[in-house]
Amino acid sequence: MSSHLRQNIRTSMNCRIKICHPSLGEILATTEDLSDEGVFVKHPEMSKLKKGDIVTGQVQDLPVEAPILKMEIMRITSSGAGLRFCKE
Repeated sequence: MSSHLRQNIRTSMNCRIKICHPSLGEILATTEDLSDEGVFVKHPEMSKLKKGDIVTGQVQDLPVEAPILKMEIMRITSSGAGLRFCKE
């Protein structure tokens, strides 16, 4: 059980997201859940990143082009990574 309580409600959300990082290049991954603070992204390549790494992400398949957001790796699992939206 986690020692800290989540302050943001997570919403299950499955959509395609393009993640970019110098060590990965571009990968097309899938979101698992979303909150006001961040998103969990599922893709096995995400496990190659380190906590604290900064990536950019852009949701795909929308009727208009989505903004490109900077996000910080907060947690890594075998299936993906938890990302926090960076405040500009």
